[in-house]
Amino acid sequence: MQIAGTTVLLTGVTGGIGGAIAAGMAAQGAHLILTGRRREALAPLADRYGARTILADLADDEDVRRLAEEAAGTDIVIANAALPSSGDLLDYTPAQIDRALAVNLRAPAMLARLLAPDMVTRGRGHICFVGSLSGMAATKSSSLYNATKFGLRGLSLAFRQDLHGTGVGVSIVQPGFVRDLGMFANTGSPTPGGVRTVAPQQVVKGVTRAIERDIAEVNVAPLELRFLTKIASQFPGFAERVQRRAGAEKTMNAIVASQRASR
Repeated sequence: MQIAGTTVLLTGVTGGIGGAIAAGMAAQGAHLILTGRRREALAPLADRYGARTILADLADDEDVRRLAEEAAGTDIVIANAALPSSGDLLDYTPAQIDRALAVNLRAPAMLARLLAPDMVTRGRGHICFVGSLSGMAATKSSSLYNATKFGLRGLSLAFRQDLHGTGVGVSIVQPGFVRDLGMFANTGSPTPGGVRTVAPQQVVKGVTRAIERDIAEVNVAPLELRFLTKIASQFPGFAERVQRRAGAEKTMNAIVASQRASR
């Protein structure tokens, strides 16, 4: 479907990549509904893009339901919000685990469940989940994050089959290491083994392509990382050894330290 003239609900807009997606959708003529937890962060975006904003905490089930009600009639949902959730599982409290699962997996599933029926009735619409290559390959100190992203990928690919023939598409866009903006960029850490990064604009192009061409899965990463991820998904034991030799643990330690400092 064409993005121009549609109403797009975008979650996670106050994060770096979310802001880039908002700019990309606005540039293509979409009417934006932007959501986040902080009013002061949403206000300038509303002015910049002429967008409607809805305050909501995606860890709160009632907020998710209210968001879906207030965003009724949405043509495109881009579920981009996510908590970093890096670190050893043993370091997380039960409450922190619940919050990560709620924001990263339950909220996208609920928004899809609540907003898709109206799209099906109208015979048009698209739901785009923004995941991560962490949904295909496990890494050290990422068990909780991996769990949510593996789950999001399964949700997306299966839900797409559920909606086949309705006129409503479902896609998942999975970036690798993104420079300049987002969770990885905030750490200032080098990539393991010198793997190349992608720009935020490449993620935006991936989202656009997934929606307009109704592509099931778009992996936004250099060729070598996409290849290694495919290998890792099939041979996890082998990938574990390769990651150790490539210095993945050093990168993950930097990411974990950065996220702890920002909590």
